[in-house]
Formats: sequence, C-alpha cells, structure tokens
Amino acid sequence: MNDIERLAVGLAAIGRPAYINLGRTADLPAERTVDAMRQSTWDVLDAAYADQIRWVDTARSYGRAEEFLGEWLAERGHEDVTVSSKWGYTYVGDWRMDAPVHEVKEHSLERFETQYGETRRILGEHLAVYQVHSLTADSPLFGDHPLQAALAGLAADGVRVGFSTSGPRQADTVLKAFELEVDGHRVFTAVQSTWNVLEPSAGEALRQAHDEAGALVMVKEPLANGRLAVQPPEEIRKMADRHEVGADAVALAAALSQAWADKVLLGAASSGQLRSNVAALSLSLGEEQLNELATLATEPERYWAERSALPWM
Repeated sequence: MNDIERLAVGLAAIGRPAYINLGRTADLPAERTVDAMRQSTWDVLDAAYADQIRWVDTARSYGRAEEFLGEWLAERGHEDVTVSSKWGYTYVGDWRMDAPVHEVKEHSLERFETQYGETRRILGEHLAVYQVHSLTADSPLFGDHPLQAALAGLAADGVRVGFSTSGPRQADTVLKAFELEVDGHRVFTAVQSTWNVLEPSAGEALRQAHDEAGALVMVKEPLANGRLAVQPPEEIRKMADRHEVGADAVALAAALSQAWADKVLLGAASSGQLRSNVAALSLSLGEEQLNELATLATEPERYWAERSALPWM
C-alpha cells in the first residue's frame, strides 16, 4: 500500500454546522446552511478524489454527512470509493450552531438495526466497514449477545465490523473488543482510534490489533481536533519551518510513521486544508525527529479533559 492509499477523508467537521475542531471557521461558508455545507463537503471530496484518495469515513451522527456523500457518489459516478461509517450516536442538533445537545449515544440492537438500514439506503455497496461509534470498555454491547450476533451477521452483506474509541481508556477497549467472539469468530475486524503526538497511549494496543489480530487500523484525530495545526507546540512549528510545510503536515507525518496505521483520517474543512494535509506525504521523519515528537505526549486524562472542553462552534 502506498502512502496516498493510507489517507482517508473524514467528514465529522463538514457534515454539520457545528463541531469542536479548531481552525475550521475561516474555511467554512459564512452562512452554514444545508446547501452551503453540502457544497463545502463536495469541494473537499472532489479535491481528495483528484489527489487519488479513495476512502471516506463518516457516521450517522455527523449531521447530513452520509446524505452529502451519497449524493456526491451518485452525481460523480465514482465506483472506486470505499466508505466506512458508524452507528450508535444520533444527531439531534437540528442544524443549529447553539443546540444544547448535538448527539445522543445508544448502543442497542434497535439503534443498530435502524441506523444500519439508513446507512445502507444512503451509501449502498460503497459501505465496506460499519463501526460501533465510540465504544468503551463498559459499553452494554459487551453483554448484549443478540446485538453481537447481529453485528457478526454483517459479514453476510460483505461488510466488515469495526468500532471507534474515545477517552483515556482507549487501549483497554481495543484489547477487550478483539477478544469478543460469536460462534468462534471475532466480531470485530477493524478499529478506529485517536492517536496523535499529544495522545499516543493507544499505540501498543493498536499495534497488537494490526499485527496479531490482523485488524484494519484507522487513526482518527491525528491533529488533535485541529490543535496541532492551529496551536502547535514549538517543536512541531520549528520542524514544519525546516521542512517548509504546515504544522499539520508534521503531525500527520508522525501518524503515517506508525507502521500499524492502515488509514490516517484527514478532517479537512476545505480543499485548501486538504492540500496542506497531503503535504505530509512529502515528509519522512527520522528517528531523532520522531523521538523529539514523542516528548510531547500528555497524560491521557489531561488530554481528554482538554478535548471535552472544546466548544462546538
């Protein structure tokens, strides 16, 4: 797999008017109407396709992201685009910037069946991976055998079953989830976790998932929800200046340097941001540079507390 094939476009920041990513406001329409955000999404997807990126990641809770993507696929006629999506959260923001609650989580059989049907109708055969959204080690899913059986049944539709993780115990969740079996077969064959130079704590668990369980591993939030691009540590800024790229490219190059990372998600809000992100492919960070970046790691509890404090805007 070459490096461009390891990049994927994530639609969390452009499928709805409000999100927690920093550095997106200036790149989005002044009026974030449905039509305007649809066009922004299409612009990013067009730019990604032109750059040979053929994987898109979305979710039922990303506002109208699945709808925007499905319309784009139908309009452009691209048959070579692979899609991963997620279920478990419902978008309840009513397309408002100031909504008191933007999404509601429920890992139940009923929610899965409803959302899988919705996703399938919108994305059709492009859907290759369906993920439990933000699985945690204490999720009721681990004791829900009918839900586990339903998930395992997706293989009959040619869909891989995965899960995404969030929070300071990501590693625990990854290890626990890959022990789950139905009829002697692993339920999960894919995982999507947060990994970046500030929060690399899931790295070893993800390596095990990749090397020992043979799982597809996707890295989300490699820019720490924009923090590493907008407010980069001095070490990243200086490294970016030396390579004549943006801080985002350095942070993404660090994620791409992880051999277990099959896909690294780009959360670009515009074609310009996407071009800046793709510059990461021109970097080859050496051991000394990677060791320097490793010193930026923070305690997971602190990282996730700071992430939780980011405003929806």
